[in-house]
Amino acid sequence: MASNLTRKALLKQDKFTAEAQHTVTYLAEHRKEATRYGVIALIVAVVVAAVYYYRISQHSVREQVLGEAMTVANAVVGGAQPNVPSFPTQAAKDDAVTKAFTKVAADYSGTEEGYVAEYYLGAKALDAGKVDDARKRFQDVADHANADYASLGKLSLAQLDVAENRIPEAESIVKDLAAHPTALVSATQANFLHAQILAVSKPEEARKIYQQIAAEKSDAAALAVTAMNDLPQK
Repeated sequence: MASNLTRKALLKQDKFTAEAQHTVTYLAEHRKEATRYGVIALIVAVVVAAVYYYRISQHSVREQVLGEAMTVANAVVGGAQPNVPSFPTQAAKDDAVTKAFTKVAADYSGTEEGYVAEYYLGAKALDAGKVDDARKRFQDVADHANADYASLGKLSLAQLDVAENRIPEAESIVKDLAAHPTALVSATQANFLHAQILAVSKPEEARKIYQQIAAEKSDAAALAVTAMNDLPQK
């Protein structure tokens, strides 16, 4: 749903590709749980955050440490390859990734790098079914990170609110995100989530939003058309 990077393009990025691929595969096998918490969208958002981060800077000590954590996250499982980090099992990799990002979040709390790590840990917590921990981390990012990363935290909180049937809270968040787009959460992305929220209780309002998105001719246009076709007919 990102305005400039489709999901297919995101999964071709060097950073976090292996982690995202694993997560999407896992969630495809646990679709009920994935749908409940919107984890796929969250993990894709993590990939967006990683790509954006690597585009803007890689020079300070903090950035180097975060980069090392990202390298661990991008490691392969089994089948060691030359000059590529690897782990014997997914469990071993997950443990190492969590430790690496936890250290970044703890050592550089209050910095941009710390909030990137905090957001990643929130997504991992959600993947593991630790909803309260995920919400706490996303809230911290939403409240204290810069505008770009704060918007990711808010988007994730909105998705959690939907899963927990806190619809008014979710709507308030996505409306604000649509009114204040950032490099990581576009107005289109926020509006798309708003339409998803309305799809069951107010399908005609959802249809209007999808129609607007389809008319934008953005990367989300085809998704909007598909979503419209899934809405209850008049």
